[in-house]
Amino acid sequence: MIDGHGDDLYRYGNVRINFSSNIPAFVDLSALEEHLSGRLPVIRSYPEPAARALEAAIARRTGRRAEEVLVTAGATEAIYLIAQALRFRTYPEETTCTVVHPTFSEYESACRMFGMREAADGDVCWLCNPNNPTGEVYAEADVRNLAARHKWLIVDQSYEDYTLSSLPRVDDLPNVMVLHSMTKKYCIPGLRLGYVTASAELIDLLRRQCRPWAVNALAMEAGLWLTEHEPRLIDLPAYLAEAQRLRSALNDIPGLRVRETQTNFMLCTMAGMTAAELKARLVTRYGILIRDASNFRGLSPHHFRVAAQRPEENEQLLKALLNLDARIS
Repeated sequence: MIDGHGDDLYRYGNVRINFSSNIPAFVDLSALEEHLSGRLPVIRSYPEPAARALEAAIARRTGRRAEEVLVTAGATEAIYLIAQALRFRTYPEETTCTVVHPTFSEYESACRMFGMREAADGDVCWLCNPNNPTGEVYAEADVRNLAARHKWLIVDQSYEDYTLSSLPRVDDLPNVMVLHSMTKKYCIPGLRLGYVTASAELIDLLRRQCRPWAVNALAMEAGLWLTEHEPRLIDLPAYLAEAQRLRSALNDIPGLRVRETQTNFMLCTMAGMTAAELKARLVTRYGILIRDASNFRGLSPHHFRVAAQRPEENEQLLKALLNLDARIS
């Protein structure tokens, strides 16, 4: 379950700059906030038991049928819902799963919660594309190969709006479900909003496991407004160029190495101190929060992750790293 993840801002009282979340903190959400402030009376009534109006709006925008879209309270709810539904479908026979590591830990947690055993060629395969925490984007041939090897393939595209790389459209395949995150796309992590696209048959399978009123009224209001207006919150080419500049500058620091990335976030490793020690020093001395990535399976105590912010904030991170009295090397 959720523990040791990024954006643990709630644990600290002195954070000035948050590099631990993969969602940029500098976007202007004032138009959405103004809209929601005028819609607050919706909290006095129950929302739709299922977010059908929002599903229809997403279907129109994406060129799908409404029965091929399921709105959830964030992509993480979809992960657990999928694990439950697929386990229910195969019960009482054993269901196995394959998780492409290192990656988001909730795939493994969800499978474990519903009694799936991890295997090299499991029935259910989970792939994060673009991948968290590496920033890698998998090619279409690789994704379709996984779809051919497994009974079901789940592709989490939560970070699809943070890359310029072309992502394969594979939710036309009958055994593939794709996760999308409005939380990430529109930088609204507090509202918890996502959706799944898949065949009508698979969406119906998931829908039969859904709890009523899982998506709250304000989240639905936000989703409808955002789908209609499609605000341009980020200049993505400029932002990703800044992310590459940050990566290059981090690589120039002795003892620090940064993996290539195709997104706004990057996986780093160091010598000299652990990621936990570095995180504690940065937040205590400079009010800068990074993501200790040592709890991703397959990574070491020296791995950490940062997501690019604005140039002036990225410069403060670089300066803080260079000013640490115990040098990283």
